[in-house]
Amino acid sequence: MIAKDGFWDKQEETTPVLKERALLTSKVESFNKLFNDLEESEILLDLAIDESDTDTIEEVSIQIKATNKKIRKLLLELMLDGKDDKNNAIVSINAGAGGTDAQDWAEMLFRMYMRWTERKGFQIKLIDFQPGDEAGIKGVTFTARGDCAYGYLKAEKGIHRLVRISPFNASSKRHTSFASVSVYPELDKTIIIDIEDKDLRIDVYRASGAGGQHVNKTSSAIRITHKPSGIVVQCQQEKSQHRNKEMAMKVLKSRLYQLEKHKQDEKKQKMHDNKDEIAWGSQIRSYVLHPYQMVKDHRINLEVGDVKSVLDGAIDPFVEGVLLAR
Repeated sequence: MIAKDGFWDKQEETTPVLKERALLTSKVESFNKLFNDLEESEILLDLAIDESDTDTIEEVSIQIKATNKKIRKLLLELMLDGKDDKNNAIVSINAGAGGTDAQDWAEMLFRMYMRWTERKGFQIKLIDFQPGDEAGIKGVTFTARGDCAYGYLKAEKGIHRLVRISPFNASSKRHTSFASVSVYPELDKTIIIDIEDKDLRIDVYRASGAGGQHVNKTSSAIRITHKPSGIVVQCQQEKSQHRNKEMAMKVLKSRLYQLEKHKQDEKKQKMHDNKDEIAWGSQIRSYVLHPYQMVKDHRINLEVGDVKSVLDGAIDPFVEGVLLAR
């Protein structure tokens, strides 16, 4: 494409192509470097075996382990090849069946993702926060900004199930709670989604929860309903009604964009938008605290016994496992 006549005439068209070329070049160079490293290790190992050189064999072993880590890293990068994988992510967590326990579980998941995003170095911005009736949260929406945030977090979309002794039950009975996690790509500003005013219902109300005197005295929170699709988004975290509306529209555009993509791709529609698929009981992952401790991802049959670390943000084995399963 770059070699064609007239390529450099339009700057707005050359920039994305050059970026893609740089990305592909980087991947090819990484592959060639790993291939050469592996070839050199193989030659060195053959010589060491012929000469019974145990020190060199040990040295090659260390090199192979280091190369293996780099190969895994490259594999992950190659799996993040979706059109929107490089984008920032919009994440929504909502409590499901289970009452107060489910709302507490939704807050535990929110904390888990906060810890994970901190480790990744992603920037977090809260869009909407709905506190629970007694404890926990009914729902929360936030953006995660960083390289391939959507590519990683899309693996978390689905139902998450918790089994534990309920801290809210006087009888100390075992309780099962559910929460849903939805993930959407934050759209590039160059992508245009046309939304007509007549298709919107905009409600203004007072924000709830912590936030000082402002949220208690002014109607700054915004709820937008897109009538044709039935999608409802809301934002109450900003002080001004204008900013809340702006953030809510941003989320709405992202969700409408994702909805259109799903219509064009039946398989993705089943994965991301089929409400029957995302039903209580069709969980992607179970977190069991009683009678034993284990986290199991049902999609890849991966089990981890250290539940505390997982709930503290150590979810890379699951995120990477789902990507590498491709």
